[in-house]
Amino acid sequence: MRDQGFEAVIQVARLMLVAARTAPKAKGVDSIEATIVKGDGLLRLAEKMRELSRERGYSFYERDAGNVEASDCVVVIGARAQEALGMDCRMCGYPSCAERVEAWRSRGEPMRGPFCEFKVMDLGIAVGSAVKLASLLNVDNRVMYSVGDAAISLGLLPGSTVALGIPLAARGKNPYFDRRG
Repeated sequence: MRDQGFEAVIQVARLMLVAARTAPKAKGVDSIEATIVKGDGLLRLAEKMRELSRERGYSFYERDAGNVEASDCVVVIGARAQEALGMDCRMCGYPSCAERVEAWRSRGEPMRGPFCEFKVMDLGIAVGSAVKLASLLNVDNRVMYSVGDAAISLGLLPGSTVALGIPLAARGKNPYFDRRG
C-alpha cells in the first residue's frame, strides 16, 4: 500500500504543477516556475532549512524541516517577482515599475524584494490553485514560506525571486498540523 500511496502523491504533485501553471495571471503575463522535490532532494532541502534556521534564528524553519523529511514530496512554486508588469500602479511603493526594477537591481535579493505586487499576487493564486487540487484529492499539505526560502537558496527555481513550498503526504493523520515549535 505504501508504494501505491507514494505514487499517487507524486501524481497529485504533477497535477499541482499544472494547476499552478494554468492559474490566472495579471495581464496574462506568466512569471511562475514550479518543481517537485522528492527522494534525496528532500534531505538536501531540509538541511538547507536547518542551516537557514541557525543563520537567522528562525526556530520554525527547524520544525518545518522535520515536516519536509516526513513528506512524500514537496511542490515548490515561485515567481519572478523582480520583473516589471509595466502598469506603474505604485502598489510596490515606487512611482514607476522602472524605479522599482532599478531598486531591485541595486539592493534587492531573493525573498527580500522589492517585488512587483502583482507578481506576488500571481504566486498566491497559483499556490491556492495547487493546494485546492491537493485538498480535493485528499493529499495532506501545508503552505510553507520556509520551504520556499530554502528552495530559492538552493537554486531549485533559477529565475524565481520569491517562492512557497508545499509538502505533501498521504498518512493516517495529517503530519503538518498539531506541530510544536
